Amino acid sequence: MNTQVTSTVPDCDDVVVQTLPLFEMMRMRAATTARRHPALGFAAPNPDATVRWVNQFTHTYRRLGPDDREVVSPNNDTVYSNAWLDLSDGPVVIETPEMGDRYWTLGLLDAWTNPFAYVGRRTTGNRPQRTLVHGPAWHGAVPPDITLTIAAPGDDVWLIGRHLVEDDGDDAARGRETQSAMRLVRLDGSDAAMRVDTWVDGRDAGTPAPDLYLSIVGAALARNPPHPGERLAWPPAAGDLAMSLPAVYERLRTANQPHDLGGGWAIPVMVRTHWGDDYATRARIARNFIGALGVEEAMYPTAEVDAHGAPLDGSLRYELRFAPGQGLKVGAFWSLTMYRRSDCLFVANPIHRYSIGDRTSGLHHDADGSLAIRLQADDPGPGVNWLPAPTDELFYVVLRLYQPHADHLELRFDYPPIQPI
Repeated sequence: MNTQVTSTVPDCDDVVVQTLPLFEMMRMRAATTARRHPALGFAAPNPDATVRWVNQFTHTYRRLGPDDREVVSPNNDTVYSNAWLDLSDGPVVIETPEMGDRYWTLGLLDAWTNPFAYVGRRTTGNRPQRTLVHGPAWHGAVPPDITLTIAAPGDDVWLIGRHLVEDDGDDAARGRETQSAMRLVRLDGSDAAMRVDTWVDGRDAGTPAPDLYLSIVGAALARNPPHPGERLAWPPAAGDLAMSLPAVYERLRTANQPHDLGGGWAIPVMVRTHWGDDYATRARIARNFIGALGVEEAMYPTAEVDAHGAPLDGSLRYELRFAPGQGLKVGAFWSLTMYRRSDCLFVANPIHRYSIGDRTSGLHHDADGSLAIRLQADDPGPGVNWLPAPTDELFYVVLRLYQPHADHLELRFDYPPIQPI
C-alpha cells in the first residue's frame, strides 16, 4: 500500500513514530487472541501457526498477584475481559447481561490506540445491553433491539474489559457468572468467531526487523487508514528503517513521563478519546503502556520519588497523607498499588496486600478526617494503614482513580508528596 500524502520526503524516525502504534497493536492482537475456541477447536493444527480466533472473549476470573508475571504494572482491583473484533465481514454485536451495582467497563481501542468508545457503568449503565459495532464500509439497517451503535474508524478493534471484584471468593464467583454471559454475535445471533492470520509472533516484544515492520504496518494500514486529518508518507525505505527502528524504540523506552503533577507525582497517560496529532506521546504509550483507556474512565498518577526527589527505597519508611477535606475525588473508587522497580510487579508480603484504597477493609481515618498510608517493608503495627514495600529494593506506587472528578481531569488536584519518616 502507498499512502503518500505529503509533498516532501519525511524523516524516517518520524514515520516510525507515527506508525509504531499500528505495529504494536497488531503484535498485541497476536499475543492476546486465543488459539482455541471452546466449541470450534484450534484455529490451526500447527501450534507454531499465527492463526488465531477473533470476535471471541477471553476472561481472567481472579485478580492478579505476585506470581503473575505476564503483565507489568497490573492492577489488583479488577478482573479482565479481552477480545479483538474483526469487522471486515460485517458488524459484531456485544451482548452484556445485567451487572447489578458492579463497576465494569469495556473500552474500545482502534488500531491506532485511540480509546474511541466505551460500554459500561459510566457511559451506558449496568442494564442488559446489545451494542452493535461496525466498520467504515457497513451501511445496513440497525435492528430495533440494539441499545447502542458504535461506528469504528477501521476494521480492527481491541475490547478491553475491567470488572471490579471485592475478593477472590464469592464476589469473584459472581463476577465470573456475568463475564461468562458476555457474548460476541452476528446480527442473526450466530457466534461471530472467525479465524484470522495475525501475521506475527506476539511473544517477541523486541525491536522488529525492517521487513516485518513494513509487512505488518502495510497490511494494517489497508484495514485501518489514518484519521482523515493525519498526514502519512508510507512506505519508507527498508534501509532507512534498519537505522530508525532501533533508535526510536530505545528513545521511547527511556523517555520521561509527561504531565508532572508536582510533589513527585506524574501521570503517563492524558488522552480522552483521540490522540490527535500528538504522535510522539501516542507512540510512547503504545510501546510502554499499550491498552491505556481514556482519563474520563481512569487516571493513573505515578510516584517513583519522595518529597525530596529521592527514589523510593524499601530500606526506608514513608507516609502518604491526605489532609482533611483533601481526599481523592472519584465517581467509582480509588486504589494505591505497590510495585518493585526492578520488574514492575507486585510485592509479595505476609498480609497479601498489593494495593490499598477506599474499599480496603479496616481503613483507618484520623480524628481530624485525614488519611495516612504507610509505605514500608516492616509491619508498622495495629491501627495503621499499611501498604507493604519490598525489603531493600527501589519501588514505585500508582494511584488508580476510576471515574475521576473534574479536579483530577483538569490537573487541579494537589497530590501530597510521599514523606520519608
